[in-house]
Amino acid sequence: MQQNKKHIRHIKNERLETIKPDYRGNKVVNGRFANGDEVYAPDFSNVIKWRLSANPQREEKEKDDYTPDVQYGCDFINSDRDMVVWLGHASFFIRLKGITFLLDPVLYNLPLIKRRSELPCKPEQLRNIDFMLLSHAHRDHMDKQSIKTVFSQNPQLKALIPLKAGEVLRSASPHLPYQEAGWFQKFDLVPDEVEVFYLPASHWHRRGMTDMNKVLWGSFVLKTKEISIYFAGDSAIDSHFEEIENLFGPMDLCIMPVGAYKPSFLMAKSHMNPHEAVKAFNYLRGGTFIPMHYGTFDLSDEPPGEPVRLLQQIAASGMLQGLRIPAIGEPVLLEELL
Repeated sequence: MQQNKKHIRHIKNERLETIKPDYRGNKVVNGRFANGDEVYAPDFSNVIKWRLSANPQREEKEKDDYTPDVQYGCDFINSDRDMVVWLGHASFFIRLKGITFLLDPVLYNLPLIKRRSELPCKPEQLRNIDFMLLSHAHRDHMDKQSIKTVFSQNPQLKALIPLKAGEVLRSASPHLPYQEAGWFQKFDLVPDEVEVFYLPASHWHRRGMTDMNKVLWGSFVLKTKEISIYFAGDSAIDSHFEEIENLFGPMDLCIMPVGAYKPSFLMAKSHMNPHEAVKAFNYLRGGTFIPMHYGTFDLSDEPPGEPVRLLQQIAASGMLQGLRIPAIGEPVLLEELL
């Protein structure tokens, strides 16, 4: 009996600069993106196993009422200073050289999952945004209602997105201009004062029943002459962190995911626990570590405050330098990090 043949190709945005020498593009196997060279898709049986298994930390989690502090107000939107502002989960406002970026904005509840932490301001107050950066198309990173709201208040907005994410974006906001990039590519819509690169992550894609890994996932580097900022998106621990450091050198600021890591049999191929995030940060030779992807949505088995407690313990042990845990809405001035 003849085995099914694999159809393999490599794709990228041919109009964009590729910064990795001799990189052919992202590997696609039978129409689905590979995780680097590995063809990976989560095992649905592990989801069933998780749902049918008791959480060994259930009681601890029920007693843990941790939520991130919130600094209310929208003064950061109208400031002229370079800064990073956490908006909860993986959503960030960044201003560099007067150019404003909104990363993975998720400003409302998720389907069947309510926000545990508030925003510092109303979603409609997020104005004067130049670029929306979307790391991947999972619903807790690419939210259609949030995209619609932000674009309605920012007619000048442009989106920087992964390969094949345009169809998802168009279904949310048909008139929002966008540019797609593959790994190791530089977007060319951003003014010269800031460079924005799309880079690897170890993750996967799915929004519906039939679209497994049909949209790419990844991370971002935002770079000026003075500072390099790394935004990890969602990722498991893998060799791409060392590769990024080899290409760019040390990262001044790393925004790293630290939540949704238990049970490990389900989450280890998708997310990092705090120890792994610190390991990745050290691979990147990071200067300042800002955690994300915790405290806002209940997505996993660990208690909500556990990621922060572990990070503080790791920092106290001397294994993590430069830990910064801002409140939601608290500006982190970039001039203070250099």
